[in-house]
Amino acid sequence: MYKIAVIPGDGTGPEVIAEGLKVLDAVGLKYEKIMYDVGAERYKKTGEVLPDSVLDELRTVDAIYLGAVGHPDVKPGILEQGLLLKLRFRLEQYINLRPVKLYPGVWTPIKNKGPEDIDFVVVRENNEGLYVGEGEFIDKDTPDEVAIQISRNTRKGVDRCLEYAFDYTKRRNKGNTLTLVGKTNVLTYAFDLWERAFNEMGEKYPSIKRDYAHVDATCMWMLKNPEWFDVLVTDNMFGDIITDLGAMTQGGMGIAAGGNINPKGVSMFEPIGGSAPKYTGKNVINPLAAICAASMMLSELGEQDMADKIENAVMDITANKLKSLSAGKMGYSTQEVGDLVVAAL
Repeated sequence: MYKIAVIPGDGTGPEVIAEGLKVLDAVGLKYEKIMYDVGAERYKKTGEVLPDSVLDELRTVDAIYLGAVGHPDVKPGILEQGLLLKLRFRLEQYINLRPVKLYPGVWTPIKNKGPEDIDFVVVRENNEGLYVGEGEFIDKDTPDEVAIQISRNTRKGVDRCLEYAFDYTKRRNKGNTLTLVGKTNVLTYAFDLWERAFNEMGEKYPSIKRDYAHVDATCMWMLKNPEWFDVLVTDNMFGDIITDLGAMTQGGMGIAAGGNINPKGVSMFEPIGGSAPKYTGKNVINPLAAICAASMMLSELGEQDMADKIENAVMDITANKLKSLSAGKMGYSTQEVGDLVVAAL
């Protein structure tokens, strides 16, 4: 009996989470569902984003299932920093795991590429880099203003991310290749550390081939030759960028899911597409990303058979049922897509 904290969140978040929970019930997961109302509406009423009391409760659950964060009535950054980043940092979810996999029947903007070509995983460091929020203004609001943003990379933080990436590559056992994505020719401090740590740790994994690519070249190859990649590991900012590019190659935000992983603690799983406020309440948003996030959650909990069943059901309906993954163009409502996945289980 798992304890799952559910944060439906904002916009279309509650709609897609409802379908994910429907699928979790149908696949037979035994769990206690603990609902939390943190998000835009609570913030607008109380001024609270994520109280420490709620954070303490979240430390005691087995996993967190998140719908979406973001609302047009709330200034950008407040919910993202006060909820998403606070959870990632305070719960030490130091891995952002992003599978990039093209499912059968799904359109990709890359010409002449299919599911056999687009199937890789990005391991993004999730607690350091530019996202620590360190910096300062000098001579603000003057012609001589300087804005300084610090990318903090610690050996401990880099090592634990790399260790996860090497272990994941070994477990995945597909191409057995781990590619470090960086910018060693410009970021001569941060990526000197990453490269040294990568090569030193790689000596402990003789079965894993090590590769390196500059981030700009990675973006080109993700479009030209995505089949080259197996597992990629990178820092927080570069990971943020290339995973959105990856999401589009796999058919868009409607199918992209991610996990914020603490391998020894509480992890959080979410669809990547955001709150999509313009579709709120219309029952047209695609819930498959949220359903795939539920599958990732099961995998992390050790319920791989259930996770595989959900992924296979999703692939079945993308191949045989849906006209499109875009909101309002699927040929089915949000709830009907959830029903299709349940029927395919």
